[in-house]
Amino acid sequence: MNSRFIWRRKALKFSTLALCASTLLSAVSLVRAQSPAPIRIALIESLSGPFANTGEAVSRNLLWAVERVNARGGIPLPGGARMLQLDRYDSKGQNEEALSALRAAMDNGARVVMQGNSSATAAALVDAIDKNNERDPSKRVLFLNYSAVDPVLTNERCSFWHFRFDAHADMRVAALMDVVKDDQDVKRVYLIGQDYSFGQAVLRESRRQLGLQRPDVQIVGDELHPMGRVKDFAPYAVKIKSSGAQAVITGNWGNDLTLLVKAAREVGYEGKFYTFYGNALGAPAAIGDAGVGRVLAVADWLPNVPTPESATFYRAFRQRFPNPTDDYVHMRMQLMIEALAKAVEQAGSVEAMPVAQKLEQANVSLAGRSGRMRASDHQFQQSLVVGMMDRLGAPGVPFDVEGSGYGFRVVKNIDAARAELPTTCKMQRPER
Repeated sequence: MNSRFIWRRKALKFSTLALCASTLLSAVSLVRAQSPAPIRIALIESLSGPFANTGEAVSRNLLWAVERVNARGGIPLPGGARMLQLDRYDSKGQNEEALSALRAAMDNGARVVMQGNSSATAAALVDAIDKNNERDPSKRVLFLNYSAVDPVLTNERCSFWHFRFDAHADMRVAALMDVVKDDQDVKRVYLIGQDYSFGQAVLRESRRQLGLQRPDVQIVGDELHPMGRVKDFAPYAVKIKSSGAQAVITGNWGNDLTLLVKAAREVGYEGKFYTFYGNALGAPAAIGDAGVGRVLAVADWLPNVPTPESATFYRAFRQRFPNPTDDYVHMRMQLMIEALAKAVEQAGSVEAMPVAQKLEQANVSLAGRSGRMRASDHQFQQSLVVGMMDRLGAPGVPFDVEGSGYGFRVVKNIDAARAELPTTCKMQRPER
């Protein structure tokens, strides 16, 4: 066989391979071009600064929920199923940064905005989204809130475009008071919170409900501190111990809670902590054995809710995020994504108006837990639980928190009907 023939055969083979590769690339490009664009969800949270751990924890929750929707093929819609895409924006704990992130997210095509780790930021976002949606109906977005629990957001400042999936502060205080009213060892309490709208709301409602349910209890301390700026809580802990309080009631979260309970342990305070968020983000490890039988937390769900469905759900999260310090899973965030997916599918559209109309009728269930959106104020209604800190392996504590060796056993269940509170919202619905 002469060399010219061999060269021609090799050239033909190379040409054929190149043609096949080109055809394959063209086919892939065509499929991509024909695939519907994903539905963009903008997460606006503190991803740096003193509360970065809370933002990252939320991000993991939402990522897991989005992955679950996408794993089943996305959301069926006319023209093809649409996947969800979670885009992260760092608010750096500042309202102006959050508003800048909102503008960037809308410019990037976000249809849904999610935020929660600050009621002050949530209020700023509600105002901005209301104005945007009225000014430019073609670029309307929805705001789904998973943690900003200032009651005004679904009362006098309620918005058609805002949906809250967490129980608001008054609902959480009422759940804690269900335990306080039966705790006859508590005669003196100390109220402490972060000095912004949410912290103020917690203390205000705690005073009101103590007066109604435990008028015999004396409030021996009532103060607010700067949010995210206190590095040493020892002076506060000393005052709490000196007051003779048998219990502290606080809505503190993030490092403001962790540092507070750690300081209380270090000064030898032996009273109870009635908390909103004492079950996560370093608090159990910080307080250690001193918290056993003394630290309580209210939540929409806890890993030790005693049902097989709950245990399976929690184990699935731990399999997805095996690092013990990543242990911060919230059922409400999972239900929120499920409600969004269901509303988009029922609306047959990603446009804000039809999705909002379906979302305000949402009724969703997952892992034995369920909830419904109340259309009158867009406040999600769900059962709540109160847990008591205990050692891993104690009765009712098959799971611990963040590998700390401590978990929370359920001591009180509050069903959705009992947790529900009236609203003062006068919802203004757009005409179109």
